Amino acid sequence: MTTQQPLKLYNTLTRQKDLFEPIAPPYVGMYVCGPTVYNNAHLGNVRTFMTFDLLFRYLLHCGYKVRYVRNITDVGHLVGDGDEGEDKIGRMAKLEKLEPMEIVQRYTNDFHKVMEDFNTLPPSIEPTATGHLIEQIEAVQLLIEKGLAYESNGSVYFDINAYNQAGNNYGKLSGRILEDLLNETRELDGQSEKRNPLDFAIWKNASPEHIMQWNSPWGRGFPGWHLECTCMSTKYLGNRFDIHGGGMDLKFPHHECEIAQGTGLTGIEPVRYWMHTNMLTVNGQKMSKSLGNSFLPAQLFSGNHPLLEQPYSPMTVRFFMLQSQYRSTLDFSNEALKAAQKGFKRLANGLRVIKMQAFVTEADVPLDEKKIEDIKKSIQGFYDGMNDDLNTAVAIAHLFNLLKYVNMLYMNQVRSAALGEETFNLLKDNFILFFEEVLGLQEEPTQGESVLTGMLSLYREHKAAQQYDKVDEIRSYFKNQGLVIRDMKHRIDWAYEE
Repeated sequence: MTTQQPLKLYNTLTRQKDLFEPIAPPYVGMYVCGPTVYNNAHLGNVRTFMTFDLLFRYLLHCGYKVRYVRNITDVGHLVGDGDEGEDKIGRMAKLEKLEPMEIVQRYTNDFHKVMEDFNTLPPSIEPTATGHLIEQIEAVQLLIEKGLAYESNGSVYFDINAYNQAGNNYGKLSGRILEDLLNETRELDGQSEKRNPLDFAIWKNASPEHIMQWNSPWGRGFPGWHLECTCMSTKYLGNRFDIHGGGMDLKFPHHECEIAQGTGLTGIEPVRYWMHTNMLTVNGQKMSKSLGNSFLPAQLFSGNHPLLEQPYSPMTVRFFMLQSQYRSTLDFSNEALKAAQKGFKRLANGLRVIKMQAFVTEADVPLDEKKIEDIKKSIQGFYDGMNDDLNTAVAIAHLFNLLKYVNMLYMNQVRSAALGEETFNLLKDNFILFFEEVLGLQEEPTQGESVLTGMLSLYREHKAAQQYDKVDEIRSYFKNQGLVIRDMKHRIDWAYEE
C-alpha cells in the first residue's frame, strides 16, 4: 500500500519543509557523507546513517528507484577539520605503526560491522577518496582555469572572493555572513599563503613527513577533504542531484564548500535538498570524549561503560533513535533506553504473533465498523508521519495503535471476522511492512523456533502432571533467554520479556 499524501523534507538550503519532487522521477540520487575511517564508528555517525537508511528505505517503499552513494573518506581529512595539521588516518598510522591503508581497512570493516548490527541497508555505491584522485586533480585544474582557484607554495586554494564576484553567495547554506566569518578567523596578516583567510584548500602541498601523498601538477600533495565529496557525488549522481545528507556538524564548512566547488565547476548548484541530522546528548550534556560521556556501539551492546546500567541490543538502540524525529536533539539515558527496550519488545511480540494469525471466516460475526475505521486511520497516520519530514515519533505512535488490534486478535478479544478479510490483511501486511521494511527493525535472535516449541511441549506435559519443579525450571530457562511463557486460557506461547 502506498500513500497519496506528498512527501515533504526539511531543506536546510531553503530553511523550510519542501515538497519532494525528484529531478528525474522515478529516479532519485542521494549522497551521504560517509565516515573518515581512522577510528571506531561512534553513535553520532550511527544516528546520521540510520536516518538516511530510513529515508532510503522509505523512498524505495514509495516506488522510487534510488541510487544511494555513501563514501569512505580515506585521505585528506585533517585533525581539526581545517587546512592545516596531520591527516587523521596518517596520524593514527604513525601511532599504531601501521600502513595507512591498514588503518583504513580495519576501521572500514568496523564501520560495516556496526552498520550491519543496526540492520542498515548497504548503499548502492561506496566510493573511496583515494580511488578518485584523478577526478580530483582534474577538478582542481578546471577551477584554476575558471579563475576560481589559485596555486600557492604547492597548495591550491578555492578563491571565495572570485566565487562571490561571479554572482554566487558563499554562506547561503549555513547562513554565515562573510564579514562575520572573517572576524572569527585567527590567522594573522602576512602569515598565510592564502589570499583570503576564508579560502579553503582543494589540494595541499605535502611536507616530507606526510605519509599519504601523490604526484600532481603542483608537486607532491594530497586532496582537500571538501573536494573529495564533490567529485564522488557528481561522478555517480550527475552535476545536479536530489538529496545530500550528513550530520549538522558538516553544514559548515564542509557542505558550504561543496556547494561552492560544485557551482564553480559546472555553473549550477549541485544539490536540490540538503538534509542534516541533529546531535546526540547524554543526560542533557553534549556527547564528547573529553567529557567521558561518549560510548561506542560495542559498549552499548555489552553494557561495559560506567554510564550504562545494562547492555542494550542493536534493535533497542535503533528503535530508541527512531522514536525521535531526526532533526531533534536525542538524549541518551538509561531510563530512556530501558523504555525503548520495553517498547521495542512489545512491538516485536506483536510482529511475531501477527505473522501467526490467519483470517477465519465466521458468517455470524458482524463487522465492527469502528475498529475497521480506526485501523485504516492508523495506517494512514503512519504514512502521514513519515511524509512529514520522516516524523518517526508520529509514525511509531500509530504503529502502537495497530499493535493494540494485533494483541486483541491474539487474546481472542476480537475475532478476525469482525474486521473483515480486507481490513485484517491490511492490519497484518502493514504492521509487518512498517516494522521490517520501512523502520528497518527485526526480531532479535532466539534459541530457534523449533527448540522453543519443544520446550513448550515439555512445559505442557509437566504442568498436566503437576510437576511444578519442572515447570519452574522451564520458566527459568526461558527467562535466561530474555523470554517469558504466556500461559493463557486458550493457548500457551512464548514472548519476548518486555
